[in-house]
Amino acid sequence: MMRSRVTSLLVLLAVGVIGPGIWVRASGTQVRTLTAAAPAKVVNRAMTPLLDGTRKGVTLDAKPGDGVAYWPDVQFGDGTIDLDIQGKDLQGQSFVGVAFHGADDQTFDVVYFRPFNFKAPAQLNRSHAVQYVSHPTYTWDKLRSEHPDVYEHEIAPVPDPNGWFRARVVVAHPSVKVYVNNSTTPTMEVKQLSTRKTGWVGVWVGNASGGSFANVRITP
Repeated sequence: MMRSRVTSLLVLLAVGVIGPGIWVRASGTQVRTLTAAAPAKVVNRAMTPLLDGTRKGVTLDAKPGDGVAYWPDVQFGDGTIDLDIQGKDLQGQSFVGVAFHGADDQTFDVVYFRPFNFKAPAQLNRSHAVQYVSHPTYTWDKLRSEHPDVYEHEIAPVPDPNGWFRARVVVAHPSVKVYVNNSTTPTMEVKQLSTRKTGWVGVWVGNASGGSFANVRITP
């Protein structure tokens, strides 16, 4: 369905018109229904449809360990991922973001946010508001230990830690740029640590975290 010869791709995540499911619409392709059970590839989480005003998408529940929900038919290389994200201001229990260049349940790159650090009193914590990792090799603790302040950053202006915010991840291998709330200046810019240049794309939550994701657009 998704082939390299497709030159224009727009993926919209929205509440489906057929039953209670979710559907992804890609220009030049048919509509695919994504319900809470299938056919999205969901790892270590339960996924439910979400409708919050004009925001339409999915919610992943909170469990121990990381969780990811892929759209495995979507092969993403270089391009832009835009989405609305909502976590919560609860210390150590809100890690929410987007996975890309996924190969399997444990192998992917992630840009994720720690909403509980958005407005933290300590500057050190605020500087850990957004993070890039490349699993399984380059975890957050390895990167923080070996490359402090390189793969995580503060966000300014500061989003509401309990509210929705807009994230934009621009991948042009090996460059990864992150923009928040339609800013024209990158919040964070890093060099991708994996050698993968394509793979699955999905939404991601960290240990003990749930999260909501809406209005996803993927543009190659």
